[in-house]
Amino acid sequence: MSLFKRRTIAGPTAGELIPPRGGQRAGGVTVTSDSALRHSAVWACLRLRANLVSTMPVDVYRRVGEVKVEVPKPPVLIAPGGAEMGMMEWLYSTQFDLDRAGNCFGLITARDGLGLPARIELVPLSEVTVLVKNGVRKYRISGTEYEANEVWHERQYTMAGLPVGLSPIAYAAWSIGEYLSVQQFALDWFGNGAVPSAHLKNTAKVISPTDADEAKRRFKAATSQQDLFVTGSDWEYKMIQADAAGADWIEAKRYGIGDIARFFDCPGDLIDAAANGSMTYANITQRNLQFLVMNLGPAIVRREDALGSLTSKPRFVKLNSNALLRMDPQTRATMFATQITSRQLAPSEARELEDRQPFTESQLSEFDRLFGTKTPAPTAGASAPTGATT
Repeated sequence: MSLFKRRTIAGPTAGELIPPRGGQRAGGVTVTSDSALRHSAVWACLRLRANLVSTMPVDVYRRVGEVKVEVPKPPVLIAPGGAEMGMMEWLYSTQFDLDRAGNCFGLITARDGLGLPARIELVPLSEVTVLVKNGVRKYRISGTEYEANEVWHERQYTMAGLPVGLSPIAYAAWSIGEYLSVQQFALDWFGNGAVPSAHLKNTAKVISPTDADEAKRRFKAATSQQDLFVTGSDWEYKMIQADAAGADWIEAKRYGIGDIARFFDCPGDLIDAAANGSMTYANITQRNLQFLVMNLGPAIVRREDALGSLTSKPRFVKLNSNALLRMDPQTRATMFATQITSRQLAPSEARELEDRQPFTESQLSEFDRLFGTKTPAPTAGASAPTGATT
């Protein structure tokens, strides 16, 4: 994706660092941001990351002393695209663009009383060009130029000296192109008649083109009606097989999936790619924690920092990633019991996390009736209350 018009400093030009918008021809197939989505691994990686980030609740806090206090969210963090686009859809769209192109863009069409963006209307990547002249950055969107303060530009995979993020699809074009070329070649081979489907050979003599056409006509006339085709010992019919080539295609496709997973920072086993070797996790929570820490965590932190610019200081934004670490009921109950016993969590807090109301007096009395009342052991010289159990 070509994002620069001209660069005024010495060194490599943007065109040398970022492939042109038209895409690269790799393996005979043109790879663009759109055509790359035909690669199942590209789609799966982008979908998985965007699904998870977009469904994380967005919370706004301010720090009071050593305590984080949650505060109401501004409208831009509830419906950033207006009534027709809520926060979940907005986060999905922007994360999808960030992961495939390293950039996402939107027009700031409204501001609040503090001058902060109040409405951001997203625009397609293909309609945006970043212009840098004499150190001043502007944007051309659908043929119209805008100042930098009129455009929401979020980026990731940045490089020093470039005010745009790098595109994983551009740098993965060779791997994507190889995979798409394999698909296209297989379609041509098996479906579009790029090669003959069979070979009818006369083993006794060399036949003329006229005799060959006549034999072909008779053979097709018989076989097309599921009739019998009678020959002597001088004709040999052989299906053209592609077993060896098919194995090579399958291997190339397997390699392509694993390679793409690395480009898009998404473990192959999470998109059903064949894994080399074995990976062992005690439970699904540990697997999700590893994915969150090693792969998705940095992107979440960058997004929190970018979204924080939409609020007034000293407020800050957090994406609640706890949903990604959901545990099975037994593990969750064990965790709560341990935290309550070690005085890290109050029973009322644990019930709130389970979406339950606090205990009522009748419930507490029922516990006392079933399990007895426990009171602290009396100190030296003091007697235990009458009727109390210890």
